[in-house]
Amino acid sequence: MTQTQTQTRNRLANRTMAFVLAGGRGSRLQELTNSRVKPAVYFGGKTRIVDFALSNALNSGIRKMAIATQYKAHSLIRHIQRGWTFFRAERNEFLDILPASQRYEESTWYRGTADAVAQNIDIIDSYDVDYILILAGDHIYKMDYELMIQHHVDSGADVTIGCLTVDRKQASAFGVMAVDGTDRITEFLEKPADPPGIPGDEKNALASMGIYVFNWKFLRERLLEDMEDQTSSHDFGNDMIPDIVAKGKAQAHRFTDSCIRHPDAPAYWRDVGTIDAYWKANIDLTDFTPELDLWDRSWPIWSYSENTPPAKFIHDRPDRRGTAVSSMVSGGCIISGTEIRESLLFTHVTTNSYASLEGAVVLPYVNVARHARLKNVVIDRGVHIPEGLVVGEDPEVDAKWFRVSPGGITLITQDMLDRRAKGL
Repeated sequence: MTQTQTQTRNRLANRTMAFVLAGGRGSRLQELTNSRVKPAVYFGGKTRIVDFALSNALNSGIRKMAIATQYKAHSLIRHIQRGWTFFRAERNEFLDILPASQRYEESTWYRGTADAVAQNIDIIDSYDVDYILILAGDHIYKMDYELMIQHHVDSGADVTIGCLTVDRKQASAFGVMAVDGTDRITEFLEKPADPPGIPGDEKNALASMGIYVFNWKFLRERLLEDMEDQTSSHDFGNDMIPDIVAKGKAQAHRFTDSCIRHPDAPAYWRDVGTIDAYWKANIDLTDFTPELDLWDRSWPIWSYSENTPPAKFIHDRPDRRGTAVSSMVSGGCIISGTEIRESLLFTHVTTNSYASLEGAVVLPYVNVARHARLKNVVIDRGVHIPEGLVVGEDPEVDAKWFRVSPGGITLITQDMLDRRAKGL
């Protein structure tokens, strides 16, 4: 990269604000979001889902950020306060937390994604930026946003939308874009029954990632207009984007053009919005060469790093050996005489003798008692697995006490175990 190109990148990053939408509950994750919003759900052994959007922005050179919260935000706010407090105002760096606070009407919280931005126009104005990057805080991926912002500037678009290439048969679950030969968006369709194909690649479609780049002055005017529209749902995907596509210039930016990956690796993006998808994305990290590279020091995923001792494995008898094969075990874990296979353990998990875990995603501060056998499970934070509990061998028995997903993954929470103990 030439010096001029580097200077241009730095100027664009300095003139951009990242606005992260993190207020949605994520109800498809069932009891995992009973006490926390989806972006605050744990992922990958030591991070939260929201860390990916924030880390991408930070690694892209963006130092002005805000995060809008609404549903059960305490866990998310506490995580941001503990792990993301290294911004320095004297260097013109910010990360503001913007809870829904009835700023315009006493009965109104954030009414939609666009309204979450609109209610904070005065705060965004204070950042004195030229561009605003709207991000969903609930997806797993690594992306250089600077390349997308540069594409937006070069194309002269009113909005640039990050797009995934997906199989056309599966695209009905997304907002889908019809584009011309230059990737200018000609139509935006929300979950269409018959998604339009890509010119020259009719088997695939372009699906929205929920990532948008705007010139701030342009978006500001559109937001004020939308706030006055009584027929609007005040949402980017439902209202503002289709209107801009129809009346202005909207450009598609393909994820493959800015995805951070090794040269031979696929472009990795995951919506971990269901128990099955969440379990698989975590377990995939235990593969010999996972598609998502968390070991890449050139594009790290920043997070709150708890001060923990190294993981510890104890006992070495044929029937009582602390082992972990094809697994990830985080700091503070004590594996005492337990056999662990193809599992991911978060911090401070303790497992006891004669227990076994296979295909287990175990959140922090879980204790697994002796003789427990757990297969294909997600265990919520702070759960105490009782002695001899067997899960993953009889789906009908599991479904009596726990939540069993369509894909056969069993979610275990402490409330479920308490009801089981009482026979309720």
